[in-house]
Amino acid sequence: MSTLGILYRQRLRRDRWQLLSWILSIGVLAWFALEAITKTFGDEASRAQVLKLATATPAILVLRGLARGPALDAFTFFEIYSFLALLAGFMNTFMAVRHTRAEEETGRAELVSATAAGRWAPLGATVLHGLVANIVLSAAVALGFMAGGLDPVGSIVAGLATGAVGLAFLGVGLLAAEFFSTSRAANGISASLVMLAYFLRGFGDATGQISPDGMTMTAAWPSWVSPIGWGQQTFAYTGNRIWPLLLPVGLAAVCTAVVVRIMARRDVGASLLAGRAGRADARSWLRGPFALALRLQQGVIIGWCAGGLATGLITGSLGSALQSTLSTNASVTAALREMIQAHGTSLTQLLIAALFEIAGVMAAACGVQAVIRVRQEEAAGTAEVVLSEPLSRVRWLGSFMGLGAISVALVMAFTALGAWVSLVASGDTSSAVGDVWATGLAQLPAALVYLALPAAVFVVWPRATIPAGWALLGIGVVLGIYGGMIGLDQKIVDLSPFTHTPVVSSTGTDWSGGFWMLGIAAALAALTLAAVPRREVGNA
Repeated sequence: MSTLGILYRQRLRRDRWQLLSWILSIGVLAWFALEAITKTFGDEASRAQVLKLATATPAILVLRGLARGPALDAFTFFEIYSFLALLAGFMNTFMAVRHTRAEEETGRAELVSATAAGRWAPLGATVLHGLVANIVLSAAVALGFMAGGLDPVGSIVAGLATGAVGLAFLGVGLLAAEFFSTSRAANGISASLVMLAYFLRGFGDATGQISPDGMTMTAAWPSWVSPIGWGQQTFAYTGNRIWPLLLPVGLAAVCTAVVVRIMARRDVGASLLAGRAGRADARSWLRGPFALALRLQQGVIIGWCAGGLATGLITGSLGSALQSTLSTNASVTAALREMIQAHGTSLTQLLIAALFEIAGVMAAACGVQAVIRVRQEEAAGTAEVVLSEPLSRVRWLGSFMGLGAISVALVMAFTALGAWVSLVASGDTSSAVGDVWATGLAQLPAALVYLALPAAVFVVWPRATIPAGWALLGIGVVLGIYGGMIGLDQKIVDLSPFTHTPVVSSTGTDWSGGFWMLGIAAALAALTLAAVPRREVGNA
């Protein structure tokens, strides 16, 4: 077998579970979204009303897509495509950095280049790995839509649009890995570029030209500088245009060509932007495991808090418009009640609870990343160095978990702050405005469960920490947020912690579910800390 084939098989084996989780999750999400839309907006009149609301409310277009009519297939593409493309972007940038800059950072790339593989076979294997992964991703999205009964041709176009955007961000990730000396920096800038593309597309959609009937829109120029906007321009189901996909594929080709040019002129392990030299001595406050954990994760925590603040601010901008629609559309109100498992609450409280569930997922993701950082420190060997000092494993792991709990609370606090400010600024004087703080508090128990669960996996099965952490969160989101909307058995839906999140109501709030989840999280955390001294550091 050729060297390229051997390296490709190595990448496939290394990513088999992680990549499978990404692709299946995105494909299943396409099908779940279609099922939820079919149940919630079963008639064209309801979809037309939502489209008119969306075209009149720019904030909705930022989060959704480009309206192309009230038909079920076009409405589904409007609702979910931009989010599928966003996930495809993250999948590909992380994959590109993992097999390039991370390999150089750990020294493995230099060992491989010293063999018959040389410098170019690893890059070729990574590009081939990404190409095949995006072809499979395209098929998964297309099958997800076709499984729901949508037109096969349009579904294939939607799948190709998702895969092409993923391919573009594979190139972006490869190029980012050439600029930065650490995988953390390369991942950070790559993820930021994915989010920038998402919001550029959203801004272009929000400022586009609306048709007289309010059913369709033409995107403004910012959408045309975003790979996600390029994929959206295929007009799957309504136009089925293939030529816009030449843009993301071309971007991937250009980025790869630039990477080849740069690699021919630099040493293995070097980068275009030199890393900043560290201090000879640590600062006075960096003297304990908690301070070290904070230093390692401060950028991640700030990013999630900023996301929570933005989610809270969006609450106010959508408030009045959504309330007017909810009051006249019983199916939309019913869908919200099923999504958050709430009955008897006011429309404003339903809206706040629904939006805060998004922030709750973000807070849970922040908790998952805190545990993932522990595993990364152990896998890199730095944890063993730290533990060679007079520091117990319980205190070491407890510091990361404690910081994770604080960061989860901070994400929800910033969300509540943003919601409170935006609702007050929008002129909402209802009592529900003051409930945003309690609603933020209600999301904490479920998020803390997703801090304790990966920590338990880290102690029992260290190698599974990263894939299991994200997989558990993904399953919880699908079951808890979409399960009730598509009619899954309640026993299955109840497996998700998000199902048991208390919903704040002016008539009385049932906090029992929150207390149960707090107890489960505390028990898991205690068992984890009790078990960590019983295994070896670096245990595979």
